[in-house]
Amino acid sequence: MPSLSSFGRRVRKLWHGADLALVGQRRERRMRMLSSLVMIVMGLLWGLFFSSRGYWAIVIMDVTIILSGVAVFALTLRNQARSANLILFGALILIVVASTLLLDPPTLMAPRATHLYLLPVAVGVLMAFRDEPLWLRYGMSLFCLLLFVALAASNWRPTDLYALPDDVRRVGSWLQAGVAMVLFFLLLHILQTDTAERSELDRDLRAAIREGQCVLHYQPQLNDAGRVVGAEVLIRWQHPQRGLLAPGEFIDHAENTGLIIPIGLWVLEQTAARLRQWKDDPLFGDLGLAVNISQKQFSQSSFVAEILGLIEHHGIDARRLELELTETLIVHDMEDLTRKMTALVEHGVRFSLDDFGTGFSSLSHLKRLPLSKLKIDRSFICDVLTDANSETIVRTVIALGQSMGMTVIAEGVETEAQRRFLADNGCSQFQGYLLGRPMPLADFCSFVQRHNG
Repeated sequence: MPSLSSFGRRVRKLWHGADLALVGQRRERRMRMLSSLVMIVMGLLWGLFFSSRGYWAIVIMDVTIILSGVAVFALTLRNQARSANLILFGALILIVVASTLLLDPPTLMAPRATHLYLLPVAVGVLMAFRDEPLWLRYGMSLFCLLLFVALAASNWRPTDLYALPDDVRRVGSWLQAGVAMVLFFLLLHILQTDTAERSELDRDLRAAIREGQCVLHYQPQLNDAGRVVGAEVLIRWQHPQRGLLAPGEFIDHAENTGLIIPIGLWVLEQTAARLRQWKDDPLFGDLGLAVNISQKQFSQSSFVAEILGLIEHHGIDARRLELELTETLIVHDMEDLTRKMTALVEHGVRFSLDDFGTGFSSLSHLKRLPLSKLKIDRSFICDVLTDANSETIVRTVIALGQSMGMTVIAEGVETEAQRRFLADNGCSQFQGYLLGRPMPLADFCSFVQRHNG
């Protein structure tokens, strides 16, 4: 029963979609969840119907529909939207084509109509794969349209064994055509709404940058003695209508539109100013602040000059500034990455590798980069006490970091048992809800005073 309750909470959380930035993205997820349930129910009903009449080829298709629906729902629960969409639309295309050829052959009395569903499917593909590469988004949509043309222009059918009677199909042709066109119109409306929505977010985000609506929160990082050694700087957006928004609700859009560059520069500017204010404070002067750096931001030719300019302008100790890179960033242009990192490290700036273990970096990359810290991804920490593979990975990362002279910090620490396991295995720094959530500046200062005062 507890597991069932947990499953229900998970479904409700995904349905509300608080982790998604756009209403359109939430709508798309809800449609995928509903579609998967409809596939399961309809597959069961039609499977029972056709099995009672001995149409076993159709029953096999119905079983395929059920399994596809289960797979789509399961992948949606795991937030694997791309895989879920591929299975969903692959199954829909298969169903429409198979139904058209087996159940709906053209006759003088009743023309084909089932193939009309390929039109809304083509539009649905454009919506579901809007953030995917063009070849996938437009290629799959074009494939649907080509299938539509082929089925509309051809009278070919593999067999008449499963064909429905003409009198049934004559009524069905009108009904199928009407439903398909309604779906086509609704999806076009949704597509237009999503476009407008993204434009609104873009406009609001530009206004936020211009009007100073962004604020910074600080998540404490503690050592094994329980003292605060620094914090990760995390941006929040104080939206005038929607309230305080977490990065997950706008950062992806900022990345896609290039707005991440001015946002990232603002975060760095605010961080440098904060370090300057703490410079001579005995309680805060030794604290470091870690800032996440995006790929687009790092790839700017002016990146090194901007960082060094901030350090010089504010007169801060560069060792207090830590730039967090992700594994996906380090595989794009290794030469440019190494050159820029080396230039900044020579002036005292520290680098950490965030979410280590989830990307594509190799040990050869690690050896070449002037990193001072490894951050163990929270996905390993949450299972470290229950999953043998996670435990092995965590132990290995800690040993690897120590052997390369790096500080190892674990993020996502939520229980005392996790912290104790990590400390016993040599992890020296910790970050997570057990120790402190991201908090406004005033709360963070009070937190430091309690732990370091």
